[in-house]
Amino acid sequence: MFRLQGSKVLAVDMTGDAVKAKNGSMVAYDGQMSFKKLSGGGEGLRGMVTRRLTGEQMTLMEVTGQGTCWFADRASEINLVNLQGDKLYVESSNLLATDSGLRTGTSFTGLRGASQGNGLFTTTVEGHGQAAIMSDGPAVVLRVSRQYPLTVDPGAYIAHQGDLQQSFQSGVTFRTFMGEGGGEAFQIRFEGDGLVYVQPSERNTVAGDV
Repeated sequence: MFRLQGSKVLAVDMTGDAVKAKNGSMVAYDGQMSFKKLSGGGEGLRGMVTRRLTGEQMTLMEVTGQGTCWFADRASEINLVNLQGDKLYVESSNLLATDSGLRTGTSFTGLRGASQGNGLFTTTVEGHGQAAIMSDGPAVVLRVSRQYPLTVDPGAYIAHQGDLQQSFQSGVTFRTFMGEGGGEAFQIRFEGDGLVYVQPSERNTVAGDV
């Protein structure tokens, strides 16, 4: 069972089950635990090859045992997402941990002005269970409806879920409007019905300042 201790530490109570977590994110544990590094995000050869081709890097470890294990990463804020058979799309750098009921993979997202280190693909998490995602500062969850599409700065985007269509477009952002842009700016547009997670801090992007 996942639970938060404060906003920056994830505690996982384990009874012999397995948890996949970002490699090196364990900060403490009690009881008996074993740790194994997973190649290619835990999906074997196919997953490893896919990630090498796409540039979507995610190194995971599998933790099994009896007791409680605590995870954290660079004092990032942690948010819990409950999945009931649906799929979560998340930037690989923002995924902290998933429980044994969830599967990870990669998904093509189309042409994009992508965040640094990500390509044309993003990480997917699906099934029944809990996932822990990270943000630089407290995450904001924004609702997208069919009447109100949402446009997001790719540097602030973390994840999304629901029946959403995602597209990438060049355009003017607030920074370029104010004369602070450093190159062609991209935006991510979401249409449909679902949730989008954003952070109040922007990562560097390959498309320049946005």
